[in-house]
Amino acid sequence: MSEEIKGNAIQNRYEFVILFDVVNGNPNGDPDAGNMPRIDAETGHGIVTDVCLKRKIRNYVETLKEDTEGYKIYIKEGVPLNTSDAKALAAANTDADKAAKLKQPEKSELDKAIRDYMCKHFFDIRTFGAVMTTFVKAALNCGQVRGPVQIGFARSIDPIVSQEVTITRVAITTEKDAESKKTEMGRKHIVPYGLYRAEGYVSANLARKVTGFSEEDLALLWDAILHMFELDRSAARGNMACRSLIVFRHESELGNAPA
Repeated sequence: MSEEIKGNAIQNRYEFVILFDVVNGNPNGDPDAGNMPRIDAETGHGIVTDVCLKRKIRNYVETLKEDTEGYKIYIKEGVPLNTSDAKALAAANTDADKAAKLKQPEKSELDKAIRDYMCKHFFDIRTFGAVMTTFVKAALNCGQVRGPVQIGFARSIDPIVSQEVTITRVAITTEKDAESKKTEMGRKHIVPYGLYRAEGYVSANLARKVTGFSEEDLALLWDAILHMFELDRSAARGNMACRSLIVFRHESELGNAPA
């Protein structure tokens, strides 16, 4: 890692807890269960995956920063991963064909340069890490970056009730169906109310050694968590809001208390 990236990294470990709730919405549908809200079959508690929460954080940062230099988003809709990866090769004045012909230690140096480029330019790689393995032809070894910020599954404080609501629409799909009916029916799955808790961790050690996650990035992360539901409104998700963000700041890089 370059000295510039290393020098900007946070110096304290953090633990945090997010409390958010949902009213008359589906916080995280399960595609294997007809998009019903995710539920722990054993306890009846609701579940929201870490991937779902990270997606909302990414979307908030992308909306706020609008691809400002250093705050691009790697995992995003409509942009193939190798398109973003190729920019790192271009910045290193090479391509997959040239990189494939390199020998050690030149290839190792190129690996580090590519990794540093991706961490410097993409906020979600700098934060959550990424698996960047599209340079198969060049057999480069920059592929996996372990991010300093990790978020676990959110689980509801109490068991939730998943309701199936039948809805109708007057717009008929086909002309043939319109001859015999005036409405069509569908279904929505909602949670009348649920309060969820998620725990997260910020490693200053990984920030210093791997991605260069900075104090500015940390402030943006807290801002994104507090407001991620405000820019993610939809009828399917009902009314969701972050109710509390509790942060514990350790006194050192490795921490002074168990999580």
